[in-house]
Amino acid sequence: MKVNKIIIVGGGSAGWMTAATLIKAYPDKDITVIESPNVPVIGVGESTIARVRNWTKFLELDDKHFLNHTDGIYKLSIKFTDFYKKGEAFHYPFGSCPTDGNKSDLNDWWFKKALYPETPQSDYADSMYPIMSLINNNKMTDEPFDGYDFSKDVAFHFDAIKFGQWLKEHYCLPRGVKHIQEDIVDVPINENGVKCLVTKTYSYYADLFIDCTGFKSLLLDKTLNEPFESLTDTLPNNSAWAVRAPYRDRENELKPYTNCTAIENGWVWNIPLWNRVGTGYVYSDKFVDDETALQQFKNHLNREDVNDLEFRNIKMRTGIHKRLFVKNVAAVGLAAGFIEPLESNGLFSVHEFLIELVRSLRRENVTQWDKDNYTYSCKHMFTGFAEFVALHYAMSNRDDTEYWKANNNKQWEEALINLKPKFQIGFLHASISRNKDFKFHNDGGGLHAIAAGMNWAPTDTTSLKYHNRFNEEELYQEFAYWVERLNRRKETWNKNAEKYLNYIDWMKKNIYT
Repeated sequence: MKVNKIIIVGGGSAGWMTAATLIKAYPDKDITVIESPNVPVIGVGESTIARVRNWTKFLELDDKHFLNHTDGIYKLSIKFTDFYKKGEAFHYPFGSCPTDGNKSDLNDWWFKKALYPETPQSDYADSMYPIMSLINNNKMTDEPFDGYDFSKDVAFHFDAIKFGQWLKEHYCLPRGVKHIQEDIVDVPINENGVKCLVTKTYSYYADLFIDCTGFKSLLLDKTLNEPFESLTDTLPNNSAWAVRAPYRDRENELKPYTNCTAIENGWVWNIPLWNRVGTGYVYSDKFVDDETALQQFKNHLNREDVNDLEFRNIKMRTGIHKRLFVKNVAAVGLAAGFIEPLESNGLFSVHEFLIELVRSLRRENVTQWDKDNYTYSCKHMFTGFAEFVALHYAMSNRDDTEYWKANNNKQWEEALINLKPKFQIGFLHASISRNKDFKFHNDGGGLHAIAAGMNWAPTDTTSLKYHNRFNEEELYQEFAYWVERLNRRKETWNKNAEKYLNYIDWMKKNIYT
């Protein structure tokens, strides 16, 4: 299959991210975006993770310019409140954990927790990530220090609708992407897949059609009837209420992180932007109806103006299509699959899928092998990340409502027995690393942070004594230095952070001048 002319169906953040990525990678190709003027954009997905920096650097986007146009701020972490149990919170910060090349490296904190079990779970992030000194002291800097790298370790909050508009107006159209606003009334097919897209005025032909039509999945699902593989057995939630709210006290409410708070039948996201807050309640309609969920959400918000806000109900389909590149149709974004909003994975999947799509189109003649590799690469990442999200529920210790009891008592035998190598942070690494190797084998990222917050340790005094033949005194002597080193390092980071501007003042000086 020769690919010179590409039509992207659907705008929004996914559609315009697709157009921007393709025109950057292939400036000589004929790229068109067709979007309906009558289909509302979902507009959630306002939070990203640090990997988005790879994508913005690939496109050579200017932070200051697009943040100004999208009500955006920098994001340093994800905070989880009441997930392990009520009254406890922990962070999953971005960036890396500095090491000194000692024999324990990233497992230092687990020794500390084993020897001093009264250590709070929140101490893991404080002890291992220098970026936490900025968060805890409400500071910000682009200066590197002790492993913190501003160019890699921060993500963004922004208005997703405005971001799509900015990409269209300031990136895609100036580079030659064509834009058509029409309703598609028919999608005839032939032996090659989609023959053309028919509107009321014209029929549009292309070599490749990219489905960015959201949950509707007009091309991949509705037209080509590609089977959908549900994740409802792994992930509990299928609905959400979303709302945009003004600040009541911006100086105190604007924080450089996404806050996820577990409540009765799911969890609430809180995403501060520069001039407003995006918030929503993700829940399961198996345990609560929509109206009751809305009332629970309003109670959680605890705002005097809550009845003046405009709430939107969103029905989610969790899972992914069996194939993502079928004949002459590839899918990106919600049209391909969706996990759920936890861990800000929506836009993450978009830009990660796009890089794989660019690679799949690299050869002059795109073969079935290339198409199948797109499916494999995307699903490998997607299913592993889905497992990582599921760990937030599997590891939780809450049992105060029927929803949390169901998650607490969920049978995981099949997931654990039929382990297959997937993404580096899913079920495989959580269970085998802990139970076989007594440590987690990754870079100190998500699995470490979530497991620490959920008090699910790979190392304990029993395993340390057993495998090292230590008695109690020998155990403390062996690891005392590393524990003290962690404490000193944390104190140094916090002291160093004091010299930087507070977060809002830094944003005013460097972005919103």
